[in-house]
Amino acid sequence: MIDHIRTVTAPGTYPYRNLALEACLLEQAGPGECILYLWQNRRTVVVGRNQNCWQECRVEALQADGGFVVRRLSGGGAVFHDLGNLNFTFLVRQEDYDVGRQLEVILKAVQSFGIPAEKSGRNDLTAQGRKFSGNAFYRSGGHCYHHGTLLIQVNREELSKYLNVSAAKLQSKGVASVQSRVANLTEFCPEITPDRMQKALIRAFGEVYGLEPSELPPERIPEDRLLEWEKKFSSQEWIFGRPIPFTAEFSGRFGWGDLVLRLQVESGKVIQAAAFSDAMEEQFISALPAVLEGTEFSSKAMREVVLRLGMPGTLSEQMAEDIASLLHEI
Repeated sequence: MIDHIRTVTAPGTYPYRNLALEACLLEQAGPGECILYLWQNRRTVVVGRNQNCWQECRVEALQADGGFVVRRLSGGGAVFHDLGNLNFTFLVRQEDYDVGRQLEVILKAVQSFGIPAEKSGRNDLTAQGRKFSGNAFYRSGGHCYHHGTLLIQVNREELSKYLNVSAAKLQSKGVASVQSRVANLTEFCPEITPDRMQKALIRAFGEVYGLEPSELPPERIPEDRLLEWEKKFSSQEWIFGRPIPFTAEFSGRFGWGDLVLRLQVESGKVIQAAAFSDAMEEQFISALPAVLEGTEFSSKAMREVVLRLGMPGTLSEQMAEDIASLLHEI
């Protein structure tokens, strides 16, 4: 049961430092404690844990304009951040993880400005059918976080310039462009600013949990661990991964997201594998390459190892079946 609620506001807008702070807070969240972390990044594209940066983002254009490419720990799709965007993260122990309650904080804060906000689909918040927030989730070692964006006054031209959203994904949403799908909250309430929204979120946080929020003491965040995480998030290997000279590729789009499998095959065996996806179930996708590597390059053998990854009665079971269907005939 939550009996303490804490707030943390990032002191800067450098994305690698901000994601490092988020990772540190995940490790620091104590029993019965919920931390609300509020942060902003300057001109950044954040890709999901298992996405291909080069497919999701116009990397060279972004970097030429002084922007940053960042890979987060959670699954899901790519998002654009600038200083017209406010990011939030709820960090708790697994036994206190309650996405419904956490979303209630966000919706209550947005609705306090007279905006008809509601949850839509697997991870979006919308107003009048247009998305203003995307959410993603992560679990590790008994700790969980739920984070997301709030588009307040984002530069939508830059959003379209740097994000490379596939036509198939837009078609599945019933829209012609990423700009037509998203909305800034200022379109519904011109008086909103990131600062006013931050205050509204902290107020709603206290109201939903029935507790008085207090700032997390700075000494709870170990500087050495913060530097370790910052080094990881800013490394080229973490951001872009290791390219493999693939000889076979399989791709598909499913209800849980899209998938591209790339395989390097030698002497009838899979030598290396890579999996790219915007699926929220990042651990399942992350496990795919390891089970495929060393496997005979045949439909039967690959389908068998993939199907074993699925947990009966969970979404991963359906994901495994869908991926196995891609490998039906080689």
